[in-house]
Amino acid sequence: MPNTSSYRVVQWTTGNVGKSSVAAIARNPSLELVGCYAWSQDKVGRDVGELAGIEPLGIAATNDVDALLALKPDCVVYNPMWIDVDELVTILSAGINVVATASFITGHNQGEGRDKIATACERGGSTMFGSGISPGYVNQLSIVAAGICDRVDKITVNEAADTTFYDSPATEKPVGFGQPIDHPDLQAMTAHGTGVFGEAVRMVADALGIELDEVRCEAEYAQTTEDLDLGSWTIPAGCVAGVHARWQGIVAGVTRVEISVLWKKGQTLEPDWPIEQDGWVIEVAGRPTVTMKVGFLPPPDFEATTLEEFMVLGHIMTATPPLNAISAVVAAAPGIVTYNDLPLILPRGVVPVS
Repeated sequence: MPNTSSYRVVQWTTGNVGKSSVAAIARNPSLELVGCYAWSQDKVGRDVGELAGIEPLGIAATNDVDALLALKPDCVVYNPMWIDVDELVTILSAGINVVATASFITGHNQGEGRDKIATACERGGSTMFGSGISPGYVNQLSIVAAGICDRVDKITVNEAADTTFYDSPATEKPVGFGQPIDHPDLQAMTAHGTGVFGEAVRMVADALGIELDEVRCEAEYAQTTEDLDLGSWTIPAGCVAGVHARWQGIVAGVTRVEISVLWKKGQTLEPDWPIEQDGWVIEVAGRPTVTMKVGFLPPPDFEATTLEEFMVLGHIMTATPPLNAISAVVAAAPGIVTYNDLPLILPRGVVPVS
């Protein structure tokens, strides 16, 4: 029987992912947008639809947090680039559930912040869930793939992408891009900047029912041999323009879960790692061994005349996993939850009615 419930949601920020989130909410009859938080002053008072590049929705963005909480939505859709623990504590303590794309899977990368978030959930009787395309959705696919095995030796998820035209220094510099290739703190920077992938390792291990002795990150780097102009910033010759980070979950000295990301920029890399296909390759080594390739293509009616417009597909894939989880998160017990704690996420309200 179709689910006819409608969930009242507040959108939190309208950056690139937030814009795609607003558009998806507006099209989905199972979701009702009732408010929107504006992080920057220049967006306050503007129609949310206008901010998202769609038709006006009759809802003005605001930076009045109390007013948004007073709306008592079923859920906040939290899409900043990075999470603000104090902000989340305020929302969750008010008894409002949160689905997030902002670098959150289990919360372990937040240190003491995770405890604050968990306490806020307990206080407000609310639930916190984080996902996105990767980490998040793709890692859940690896768990599903393991469901036909009677023995699993190792789960590996490999992500590879040429990010030359992904102009986002705010997210890439913390990973090590642009640093001298011999910078002594590169490994530490990469481990910190990609820490949410370590959380995904924990989620996969939890699904397997194993307790990890260690979760660690190892990384390799490639340098550009020429200055690399990326639009809003330049990576000088001799500096990092390729990062290959591997997050490993280890039990008794054996790696049982590994999630790796390989991101590279430009045509003058040393070494120049090959990428056969942008996207993800999943392998469940066991009995049987299961392999899966995950990629994406635009639909026939997708119109993109610029690279920026094409990048919208990535924003859509990041925004929609948390949206589709809203009904399950609202029904879940209070606390921090992952895919392991929720029933199968169903894509309700996404089939066009005409």
